[in-house]
Amino acid sequence: MNHQKRLFAGVAALALTASGAVVAVRALHGDGPAGGSAVAATPSTAGRTPGELRAAEKAARKKAVDAVLARRAVAVQKGDLKGFLGTVDPKQTALVARQRLLFTNLRKFGFSTLQYFTVDTFEQVPTMVERFGAAAYSTRVMMRYQIAGLDPRPVQTDLGYTFVRRTGAWVLVDDTATDEFLSEAGHRQAWDFDEVQVVRRDKVVVVVDKREASLGVKVAKVADQAVTSVRRHWKRPWNGAVLVVAMPQERVMSTLWTAGSGDGWTIAAKAVTLFEGEQLGKPIGRPIGSRIVVNPALRKKLEKDLLVHEMTHVATATLGLNAPIWAVEGLAEYVRCRSIEDDPHWSVDPYRKRVRTKYLPKLTALPSERVFADDADQAYGTSWWIVEYLADKLGEKKLATLYTDLSQHGETVLKKDTGLTAAQIVTGAKKFKG
Repeated sequence: MNHQKRLFAGVAALALTASGAVVAVRALHGDGPAGGSAVAATPSTAGRTPGELRAAEKAARKKAVDAVLARRAVAVQKGDLKGFLGTVDPKQTALVARQRLLFTNLRKFGFSTLQYFTVDTFEQVPTMVERFGAAAYSTRVMMRYQIAGLDPRPVQTDLGYTFVRRTGAWVLVDDTATDEFLSEAGHRQAWDFDEVQVVRRDKVVVVVDKREASLGVKVAKVADQAVTSVRRHWKRPWNGAVLVVAMPQERVMSTLWTAGSGDGWTIAAKAVTLFEGEQLGKPIGRPIGSRIVVNPALRKKLEKDLLVHEMTHVATATLGLNAPIWAVEGLAEYVRCRSIEDDPHWSVDPYRKRVRTKYLPKLTALPSERVFADDADQAYGTSWWIVEYLADKLGEKKLATLYTDLSQHGETVLKKDTGLTAAQIVTGAKKFKG
């Protein structure tokens, strides 16, 4: 994940004795004895350089703020609103209102595990220093959580918080000013906006605006049907656990779309892959699941076939990251089309005709990222046709084996798993009658 705007602090973590930590924090914030700012010599501070003392002060501050964050996590798990708001500066009335709403939303998700901790310091954020003084502590906070019955392992999202020391205790004074330094596509979750309604149907979890609770029930029913369809045509074990966000606020979609509105948006819904942790300075962790986020303009017209496509991505997300895009989108389209024709009253014949007559004549190679960017309709259509051809040749069980191998090793396994080269697959797909 490339966070171009993120700031990182090279703060060394030092082991401190309790008495040394207290002295360091007081000196940092001007709480020492009147008449001077020097730190009294103690066994833990004597002989240290100014740089070492500053590092100790920062480590003590981090430890204290992490303790505040730990109390917030415990308060959410226990349903302790008073304890949660007790970590917020009561003078910041707008912040208190946002945090009260956040607590209300978080309680609805049912976390089996929840943890907050600091990861990076944003040194001297101008707006925060102007409002709260030079001692304002702005930091990136990691929220590590696991939704019960949904997430097989904890996942993470980052937050931007500013703390100030008030009468000897650290309190939260701002929760939005440092958003620009956070991960572009991850730090705003469904619980960060208006009050939500969470609807559960077996392992399907649907999040809607509280004012649209009936929509949540409808989407949950459609999503449950979509899970059944995916299981029918994806011949590998999948427990059907999925979270669908179908909220009306366009800002909820800011993690996926940066512009556009209404039916003209190019994406109707998107499966967003979740990874195990965020390993700073290292490759991202393994994929452990996905969320489906629905275009607000289409949330009331959501149909099963759209969710089937996205749920196929969810069902296959944990296999690996190396499958070529034609296989990723082609498989999702394959399962979607098969699920449509499971109903004898429906057909995808118009789609077949368009692919045969309009797209296949232009097919010269397995569709690449460039083709998807230049002509999405052609890319999706021909990718579907290629997977239909492979399913006809291999059967759905061997198709699942092929896709799993592609996810782990990329296109190099094509000849081994199909007996065909990429060029031969293209030739066979163009001749395939469907």
